[in-house]
Amino acid sequence: MDSTTPRPAVSIVIPTHTEKRWSSIVRTVAAAKSQTCTPAEIVLVVDHNPALYLRARRDLSGVTVLENLYAQGVSGNRNTGAFHTSTSLIAFVDDDVTMGPDWLASLVTPFTDPRVVGAGGGISPAWAKRAPRWMPEEFLWAVGGSYAGMPTTVSRIRNVWSAGMVVRRDAFLAVGGFRVGFGKLGSMNRPEDTELCLRMSAVEGGHWMYVPDAVIRHDVPATHSTFGFFLRRCYAEGRGKVAMAGLLDGSQSLGSERSYLKSLPLAVVRNLGAAARGRGVDHVLKAGGVLAGVAAAGWGGVVETVAARRTAQPALEVAR
Repeated sequence: MDSTTPRPAVSIVIPTHTEKRWSSIVRTVAAAKSQTCTPAEIVLVVDHNPALYLRARRDLSGVTVLENLYAQGVSGNRNTGAFHTSTSLIAFVDDDVTMGPDWLASLVTPFTDPRVVGAGGGISPAWAKRAPRWMPEEFLWAVGGSYAGMPTTVSRIRNVWSAGMVVRRDAFLAVGGFRVGFGKLGSMNRPEDTELCLRMSAVEGGHWMYVPDAVIRHDVPATHSTFGFFLRRCYAEGRGKVAMAGLLDGSQSLGSERSYLKSLPLAVVRNLGAAARGRGVDHVLKAGGVLAGVAAAGWGGVVETVAARRTAQPALEVAR
């Protein structure tokens, strides 16, 4: 988008739920205000936490503060903010991220193509501690980061992530926004952003763009740096992707996941080869991390498949 082309109006929606993140909420709001592409409105949506809502209303100037109008969960939280806005583009950022001043301008640029329904950027994990030695780059998605194998230039992509994304309002409204009840709440972790991307892409054949240089830094607390969290997150992802396929077009919606899985044996071989060449035991640990992550996700997929069949069986009996 050149300097003579006016940028479309865009609002920024920030979902939040706990005062434990107050300092990061303030930091994220400040980053939103500092964008060179000035947002028409910054909307902070509080998820069923009256004390946090009152504090945000009192202490955050220049921000629209709303309460989640739907059942508890991040999907309804985001929808509350998005449906409140009136701009042609809507940006979403999590309450634990920071972004440089050109982040929004970079993500708005692809929308000169009317076929683009959404765009997302790169995500860099901001570790509270150092990155674990066993963490494979291919699994950085487990802590909300961009992972090895993703495009390195602006590219068409199946889905982006709601930690930092921009959507075209018309397409977002056409599908009803995020699927309420399908998302992150407590121990449940469902890929509500991927599910949204797939439904929006079906609107008049629209597509998504990945802008790797539009980077956000996503906090990774110390509790998310443990191997136990990694296994639980991979297990939840396996369950979530199978649940998503059940809501959409079955296994056809998992084409990207199948391609990703095919790349992982090469990651194991590459790390073991690096270790054999004397490049350190960390590569052995990362190879083990890949195998453990695949096993946990696979087990999650099996559990979700069995659960879905058990749920469907009584309905089948009633229909008979």
